[in-house]
Amino acid sequence: MPIARILAAAALAFATLTATAQSYPTRPVKVVIPFPPGGTLDTLGRALAQKLQEQLGQPFVVENKPGGNGIIGADYVAKAAPDGYTLLFNASTFISAPMTMKSVPYAVNKDFAPIALVAKAPLSVAINKNLPVTDIKSLQAYAKANPGKLTFAVGSVGSGGHMATELLKRQAGIEYTVVPYKGTAPAFQDLIGGQIAGFIDPILGSLQYHKSGMLRVIAVTSDKRTPNLPEVPTVAETLPGYEFYSWYGLWAPAKSPQDIVNKLNAETNKALAAEIQAKFSAQGLVFSPGSVDDFAKFQEADMAKAQKIITEGNIRVE
Repeated sequence: MPIARILAAAALAFATLTATAQSYPTRPVKVVIPFPPGGTLDTLGRALAQKLQEQLGQPFVVENKPGGNGIIGADYVAKAAPDGYTLLFNASTFISAPMTMKSVPYAVNKDFAPIALVAKAPLSVAINKNLPVTDIKSLQAYAKANPGKLTFAVGSVGSGGHMATELLKRQAGIEYTVVPYKGTAPAFQDLIGGQIAGFIDPILGSLQYHKSGMLRVIAVTSDKRTPNLPEVPTVAETLPGYEFYSWYGLWAPAKSPQDIVNKLNAETNKALAAEIQAKFSAQGLVFSPGSVDDFAKFQEADMAKAQKIITEGNIRVE
């Protein structure tokens, strides 16, 4: 084929792709959330979908597809057409939970195209109120004086809270038994009831119980104190270098048109600059909008961090 025809064909393909991105979306977009309705993931995902709908003029329809610790919904998106009309909104469990399993029907870094980091969620270290533990130092002292007695809940194996719990165990030099639960609600019930000593999970879950005196938040996992718990120190104030967040992101199937991915990134950042950020910042979430490449690099670094924790802790789903 003559070079002129090759160049013309390439130019036509580029023009078609650009036109596709400019007109996107021309029909409803499905946003899959791979967990049941309720909770921060679902609430934030629905708020984002609503803003994208307003900005882009087509319905962004949220569909909850729970099961398999998020695997069923994520696999559905991985196998969807890579055209920008099926998206995944998920938490950081998405990248860490598969590392604890024998097999998963997709590879996070191969079968998904990162779109945007939506928000980061500092976690709270919550303790049963009847224990003589008021900060990280007294937690260390109690663990040393009561070997084998401490138990910490995790909402699900491989979750962000699980990673933070294992990381605290190592950096604080203490021992406790990790007890997996099927969700955060029963974990909080047992923490308040005294069946469990501690629970590390996003601040939103523990905030109401802490303020009502039903449990005690002794530290937060962010690098700075949070506005909704300004009196509570960070773990890093006692253990320098400790920092951990759960986070929420948006993905498309791999091989989705890059121009559409870039457009969704820009529109997501625009949505976050609106009332979403104001509303959810007051609830403890941290927003730092960035490019597609920024999110891809963030994801890669967090996967490496999670893999190290999982390997050193020998965390596996039985």
